[in-house]
Amino acid sequence: MSQSEQKVVQYLGEAHASEIGLVSVLRSQIAITPRGSYRDGLQKHLVETREHARRVEQRLGEIDQGRHMVQALVGFTETVIGQTLALGKMPFDLLRGSGGEEKVLKNAKDAYASEALEIATYTALERLAAKVGDEQTAQLARSIRRDEERMLERIMRAIPKLTDAVVGAEVEGDPSYEISQTGAADAARELAGEVRDTARQAQTRAKRTARQARKVPGVAQVEGQLKGAFASEEDLAIAGYDSLTAEEIVSKLPELSQIDLAKIDSYERKHDNRTTVLSRITALRRAEPWPGYDELTVAEIQAVLDEGDEQRAKDVAAYERAHKNRAGVLKAAERETANA
Repeated sequence: MSQSEQKVVQYLGEAHASEIGLVSVLRSQIAITPRGSYRDGLQKHLVETREHARRVEQRLGEIDQGRHMVQALVGFTETVIGQTLALGKMPFDLLRGSGGEEKVLKNAKDAYASEALEIATYTALERLAAKVGDEQTAQLARSIRRDEERMLERIMRAIPKLTDAVVGAEVEGDPSYEISQTGAADAARELAGEVRDTARQAQTRAKRTARQARKVPGVAQVEGQLKGAFASEEDLAIAGYDSLTAEEIVSKLPELSQIDLAKIDSYERKHDNRTTVLSRITALRRAEPWPGYDELTVAEIQAVLDEGDEQRAKDVAAYERAHKNRAGVLKAAERETANA
């Protein structure tokens, strides 16, 4: 896969994650919106959004054809993020505002921002695809962008009317509807369960894809960078990370895999950005003796070394001394070198 194809696949993955997340958000907003033209518009756009996700996923498959595991990992990771965001936002949509009318108005303003972001996403994808000569993806992005622009206009037309409804309910004491009549509570429970199930399924697919992807050189570090961008302190391989000094962290770094080093690198850059820590990580981040090495046990590494390859044994010894320094691995590597 060429560099231009990789970049197109990346942007398609971002668009797909956005569409998947928006499906759940739209369903939660529809649940508390009274019947009328605005609710009809949301329901129509829900159908469009599902179709957008399907079309983007289809295009991803046409380009990638299962060949580039790094981008598959990126796509699955972003899908998990999109689902998680939807799950966290959905109950909040049902609770915000003092009355039903204000809830609907606030959700409409959020929907406007979401549509603007999607328009920007597809504008960038369209431009990128056109610049690298991928007219099929450019046409897809252009078509979906136009749907998003129509939805943006629909929301803007609705906002003055929704604001009038807030005035009627909150100022004049004349509410236009009761939120309990929209089935919001039942919809919330149903949707929460569905989103959690979908998120779990996406996480399972991501883990399975990650295990396969780590067999490709460089993927472990990409995975770590992705995870680190969204990691909390509890997600790091070093316990109590934020309470440790730079020297304490540096002493623990050699024990970590390339994935965990990359994760901490990304986390550190977002937070304290300490040169001492980052420099040590850079020194430790090096190619594994072979792709997926960090995932193997001592016994599994020994089995590979038993195949007889002096240079591979030397690479293992050098890497192992700089990292986990496991006696069983070093002994096997030294034996293989001596027998060569």
